[in-house]
Amino acid sequence: MVPMGDGTTLVSALGALRRGPGKGFRFVGLDRQERYYPYEGLEEEAHRRAAFLVDRGLKKGDRVALVIPEPHEFVLTFLACSVAGLVPVPIYPRASFKNAEGYVDILAHIIGTAEASAVFCLESNREVVAQIASRGVNVPLWDAARAFEGSAPSGGLPQVTEDDLCFLQFTSGSTSKPKGVMVSHGNLVANARAFLGPRGLDRNDDDVGVSWLPLFHDMGLIGFALGTLVCDIPVVLMPTETFGRSPRTWLEKISEHRGTITYAPNFAYGLVTKRIKDRDLETLDLSHLRVAGCGAEPIRARTLLDFAERLKPAGFSPKAFLPSYGMAEATLAITFHQLGDEMKVDRVDQDAMKDGVARPADEGTTTPLDIVSCGEGFPEHEVRVVDESGAELPDRRVGQVVTRGPSVTQGYYQNPEATADGWKDGWLQTGDLGYFAPDAKGHRNLYICGRIKDLIIIRGANHYPQDIEWAVADIDGVRRDNVVAFSTPVDGVEELIVAAEAVSGDAERLRTEIAREVQRGFGLTPKHVAVVPVGTLPKTSSGKAQRRKTCMLYENGQLPEHD
Repeated sequence: MVPMGDGTTLVSALGALRRGPGKGFRFVGLDRQERYYPYEGLEEEAHRRAAFLVDRGLKKGDRVALVIPEPHEFVLTFLACSVAGLVPVPIYPRASFKNAEGYVDILAHIIGTAEASAVFCLESNREVVAQIASRGVNVPLWDAARAFEGSAPSGGLPQVTEDDLCFLQFTSGSTSKPKGVMVSHGNLVANARAFLGPRGLDRNDDDVGVSWLPLFHDMGLIGFALGTLVCDIPVVLMPTETFGRSPRTWLEKISEHRGTITYAPNFAYGLVTKRIKDRDLETLDLSHLRVAGCGAEPIRARTLLDFAERLKPAGFSPKAFLPSYGMAEATLAITFHQLGDEMKVDRVDQDAMKDGVARPADEGTTTPLDIVSCGEGFPEHEVRVVDESGAELPDRRVGQVVTRGPSVTQGYYQNPEATADGWKDGWLQTGDLGYFAPDAKGHRNLYICGRIKDLIIIRGANHYPQDIEWAVADIDGVRRDNVVAFSTPVDGVEELIVAAEAVSGDAERLRTEIAREVQRGFGLTPKHVAVVPVGTLPKTSSGKAQRRKTCMLYENGQLPEHD
């Protein structure tokens, strides 16, 4: 086994990292310039900044909000907080002014809920962050690029233990207001060693991570900034908005730095497939990429297979795909597909799934569903699928996924009611629906179907919204990844509503085609098809559809539709 670093906390792991050529973090700034910090440089700057924080009167355990768009400033300030015994609170740094009022509401909610003692931002976003004062949240705003100038003050730093809070990870708010998950140093180290260990990515000394994932989100933060420090993997970090403007830049950085590990949600692989040009493929070399992880949202087999085919000329191997399942309440990762194996897709009978049974489809199945395996859990962790009473279900029966182990966090900050609902007898209640099914190699793989709260139940039959959404998204004229399916009571009867983004000229045609496709594929007749302007459907800061919010807008008559 290749050593994965030492230390029981992020602080001790940072100090134990091996030094040497190429050992460090490379940050691609918003200006496209690269800044390289060797491990010793990261540690030195973290300690230097920590001295400023202590000198400003911040004490161990104080929360500090980070609304910082530049990757290097974010990571250095985060590490400084950790060294100073503080609890960083990463928050989405707004890149546009669309729905600014809603953004400020969420910002104020998170900072207020966390009871932050200070907020770090940059000059570029200070004006919008300052608007939290209009919501009654009055805390000092400090510029991360200027607050640590000059010689560091002298003074001692507190001792940090594995039981101390490492950071508050606020949930994306796809089903409710964001809640602050309490991640301890022990949780972080346990999860990092699990997903980067032999039953995970099996890190080695040649690994280089490349990521554009947002650092305020657990997959980007833990997967490529904190976990890689705990387990000694050099990384290249680029801004999320750079990927949004130019998806090929992600692949260019993998090629340039001989990246071996990367991750992205399902939509990103689809976006690259759509936008990549033949001439781009001529200059790319993805042959070193051994892990192309996928998670954070429902995984669609077709999207990944299309990506593999499109990027084959650049040396991409489909065996690099590693579908995963996880959530912030479990620190990050819960299950991983088996490394180096072909992606597994379970084709099941849709009619049986309505009754909660994942029966394999046969040749006579008219409406099969393809569900991607998310693999198995990690050593020292348990994963089960249970019914409403908490009893464990047999293979191929759909129920709630629950998990326990050292990665499972302590609950939600200052929210005992939500914590009591989410953690029962040591088991994290994920709120996700799934089932187990064995494969030919003896692996008992987990398959995720959807969220309990999003489940559409019509005339006693269960329907999973993402299946409907994917089918509608394939219709010509519908903006891909911008479809929401949900149910709402109409005259006392639960009815299906489908909302899809498109241009106004296609609206009349699409209402008919969407209804026809849903009837053909799922045996359902939508009560209403809402064709809405592009950019209308609400999403979380991490890009997840907000089905409950869309439903609320529809029920209140606030969902704008094309004529």
